[in-house]
Amino acid sequence: MAPKPSSHLWDSLADHTQLTLARQALDRAAAAIAAQAECLASEMEDGTLADRGGPEALRLLAAVVRATRPRPAAGHA
Repeated sequence: MAPKPSSHLWDSLADHTQLTLARQALDRAAAAIAAQAECLASEMEDGTLADRGGPEALRLLAAVVRATRPRPAAGHA
């Protein structure tokens, strides 16, 4: 199990650094969610998973996640 990050370390980072790291984490999370949605849609189309009308919905989810990633305003880490 990975060690738990220290909030003291986070608090010692400059606001700009915290904001940059938070944005990168959100971008990576959004990319991961979108990739999983695309993968599930492909699996349904290939017949590996039961298709219950999901591929189009999953691709829509992927597009929405990519298009609407939260962008915190500068200075509001």
